[in-house]
Amino acid sequence: MCGIVGYIGPKDAYDVVLKGLQRLEYRGYDSAGIALFNNDQLKICKTKGKVSDLNNKCKTEKITSGKIGIGHTRWATHGEPNDINSHPHVSNSGDLVIIHNGIIENYEPLKEELTKRGYNFQSETDTEVLVNLIEDVKTKENVKLGKAVQIALNQTVGAYAIAVFDKNKPNEIVVARLGSPLAIGVGENEFFIASDASPFIEYTNKSIYLEDGEMAVVRLGREVRIRKIKNDKLVDPYVQELQLNLDQIEKAGYDHFMLKEIYEQPDAIRDTYRGRMLPQKGLIKMSGINDNIDRLMNAKRIIIVACGTSWHAGLVAEYIFEDLARIPVEVEYASEFRYRNPVISKEDVVIAISQSGETADTMAAIKIAKENGAFVFGVCNVVGSSISRETHAGAYTHAGPEIGVASTKAFTTQITVLSLIALKLGKTKGEISQSDFHAYLNELELIPEKVEKTLLTNNMVEKVAEAYKNAKNCLYLGRGYNFPVALEGALKLKEISYIHAEGYPAAEMKHGPIALIDEMMPVIVIATKKGHYEKVVSNIQEIKSRKGKIIAVVTEGDTSVKKMADHILEVPETFEALTPLLTTIPLQLLSYHIAVKLGKNVDQPRNLAKSVTVE
Repeated sequence: MCGIVGYIGPKDAYDVVLKGLQRLEYRGYDSAGIALFNNDQLKICKTKGKVSDLNNKCKTEKITSGKIGIGHTRWATHGEPNDINSHPHVSNSGDLVIIHNGIIENYEPLKEELTKRGYNFQSETDTEVLVNLIEDVKTKENVKLGKAVQIALNQTVGAYAIAVFDKNKPNEIVVARLGSPLAIGVGENEFFIASDASPFIEYTNKSIYLEDGEMAVVRLGREVRIRKIKNDKLVDPYVQELQLNLDQIEKAGYDHFMLKEIYEQPDAIRDTYRGRMLPQKGLIKMSGINDNIDRLMNAKRIIIVACGTSWHAGLVAEYIFEDLARIPVEVEYASEFRYRNPVISKEDVVIAISQSGETADTMAAIKIAKENGAFVFGVCNVVGSSISRETHAGAYTHAGPEIGVASTKAFTTQITVLSLIALKLGKTKGEISQSDFHAYLNELELIPEKVEKTLLTNNMVEKVAEAYKNAKNCLYLGRGYNFPVALEGALKLKEISYIHAEGYPAAEMKHGPIALIDEMMPVIVIATKKGHYEKVVSNIQEIKSRKGKIIAVVTEGDTSVKKMADHILEVPETFEALTPLLTTIPLQLLSYHIAVKLGKNVDQPRNLAKSVTVE
């Protein structure tokens, strides 16, 4: 989950690498470091804290010049966040320097063996073990750096994206990946290395994405040379043109990326269904679905695997698929699915959902599903990501870059894609009438406008946030399609404000959580007119009779709940299956404003990182 950046070329490497680290800080921000090579000198600066702390330290120590540089922003796995455990790490000789995203699982026996050979270790990290293993191979085998990296990696178990530099060969950087993403930006007589393309998009729109199990020697004056780590087979590099632009990864005047991304949702939803949904013609055109329609339509079961917010989107999809397409659905945490002995058949379809397309647990679940003969369909946001390459077919959301650690537009665009798939299958199977199908398409086309209207509740939400910013616990309740929204709302509050919150099906309140309710307990209830409305009203009455404070998300014009609730947040009316696209908006805003009022770092909440690429 760490972020790595590298540069080799005529520019000032410090500026390129530092700016790149700032753009990757969503991947980890408990420590950061940089290594620069200039005039035969290798200089390293690293520190606990954020990239801004690194910048201050580097300027104080006058480590700001060089034409080759590698940098790292860390989310700690092995060893607590401190200056010593921060990357880059240097080999015992001082010749080799490495940055690493991932986990070397067998680092302990490797460390024990290297210690017997006289190697000393300063840090608690697995990464320092790896750089010394590479040095040991290079010395013993008398091979070049690239070959030493290859041999060493064949002795390791785990996941990694690495960049290694040898100060005795200052015209190249060796990179490799297995289970963690790595991109190489190709410029004019210069190369960029990064965990994703955001650090180099302002310099070049040409990128090579390494596949799992590949390594490359990035050398000035020649093309990138890629090999398979296991068998040394040469691979032709595929240079693709990026669609990303610089404006998408800047705050554009908003105080935080999270708020920007909340407000981007109308356009993100439009971009996700644009070209796929043709309401006037009564068509849904998705190549990943159309090309595999028989396989999907005849599925005896759909298994959805995902983590975090994507898992909540999967829960919404369970309701949608079973309701509209009449296909049984199971939703699994990918992190649990991979360690069970799941019963999977060749007649199953597995849908893997991930914003980044790099989630380690979801990738492992995909591997298990494929080994058991299931058809695997991916839903992710990042073009060229690992999941998009490993699945049999798939569909991209078109949310654009999501920098805020707490996902917002990922959730709504995932639901949009999954709704399109369910509608397509339901119509093809004859489970939805032509008139109902048209009605759904027309209503989905109106959702962005209705999200824009829902965003107008922002000022009201901010007042509610002021009233409850000091709450110690919160309960979120929803029924049917909006039960997953309750889970998602609670997750958002936990993630960025650090207030304990739980989401429950409203009917389950009486089976335990009702014991918690008193005048100090805010209860956020999703009570839209569509779907179990009367039952939810009864739940609200039960809360009110126990002096609970009620914040209700209701359909515009509601009068019944308004009489009972302490606060009302209105959303436009829509079909029940589409209500999650609206009801989640006030809950995103509520978590955002509470966190801001508490002085929390909204975009970089403690202990979290955006892309969970390690177990």
